[in-house]
Amino acid sequence: MIKAGIIGATGYAGGELVRILANHREVEIVWYGSRSYIDKKYYEIYQNMFQIVEDICQDDNLEKLADQVDVIFTATPQGFLAGLLTEEILSKVKIVDLSADYRIKDVAVYEKWYGIEHKSPQFLSEAVYGLCELNRDQITTSTRLVANPGCYTTCSILTAYPLVKEGLIEVDTLIIDAKSGTSGAGRGAKTANLFCEVNENIKAYGVASHRHTPEIEEQLGYAGDCEVVVNFTPHLVPMNRGILVTEYAKLKAKGDGTLPTYEEIRMAYDKYYAREKFIRVLERGICPETKWVEGSNYVDIGFVIDERTGRVIMMGALDNLVKGAAGQAVQNMNLLFGLKESQGLELVPCFP
Repeated sequence: MIKAGIIGATGYAGGELVRILANHREVEIVWYGSRSYIDKKYYEIYQNMFQIVEDICQDDNLEKLADQVDVIFTATPQGFLAGLLTEEILSKVKIVDLSADYRIKDVAVYEKWYGIEHKSPQFLSEAVYGLCELNRDQITTSTRLVANPGCYTTCSILTAYPLVKEGLIEVDTLIIDAKSGTSGAGRGAKTANLFCEVNENIKAYGVASHRHTPEIEEQLGYAGDCEVVVNFTPHLVPMNRGILVTEYAKLKAKGDGTLPTYEEIRMAYDKYYAREKFIRVLERGICPETKWVEGSNYVDIGFVIDERTGRVIMMGALDNLVKGAAGQAVQNMNLLFGLKESQGLELVPCFP
């Protein structure tokens, strides 16, 4: 039995980790870390866990925790893990970090976009970017540190990856329009996320400055073996869960001057995703909806060719708390311990 500890267990992503791992046959959660609720029973914070989780919340002592568990999930703000991680800790335990501390390889880029000093850049080269569908071969039982991708980035990267990889689009024309439910902003009380601020409203934020931008650019750059610069604009919409991205790019002309056809684009998606358990490429003419993936680890992807403009419109949808956070973290954990990748994640989407 794998013993797991969760630091940040009372945030939305941490709570989703608890929900998923509670049904995982190979895992026992032995540490529910929460700086805000030390000594309170976990179900007192999440009443849906009444008579399911009776454990007491503990502190966020990473060193003490490393001696008691096999894997630590850190669902914490940026800078937390980077400020505490040491070689001694990593020699004892595997870590799946849900923050951005080890996602971006260039420390200067991280510090510029996040506005904080990186306290342990020596671990950046070791950390594996945990987008399983693309980096599965790097996430093995010998891996010690996984940088779990963000929700916007997971959806944005997976939606465009096959077309970037196969050279079917002009990458420098890529525009990403993304919309997220309010749980993506976390559980902390913020005026901008109050019901009266969010309900009956939609707004853009982080325009031309959102900190997930360099993560998307870096990963798509690896796919295309080139520098990638995108316009990424996120929006907050009045729903609890879900992300929908709509991406626009010019199709790249072939040698004979013609543009890629629907069949050629579909072949690219099928080449990379046909055997992927958690990526569903939809049938022609079907556009993804967040409701179709709610509560699950699936990503739904669709596309439409606009022949009039010579562009392809790519769309992706996922649950930001599952595939965009906790579900993906469990997927990574399964690979770290040599388990079936979908173990504990056979979650049928909720509807309605």
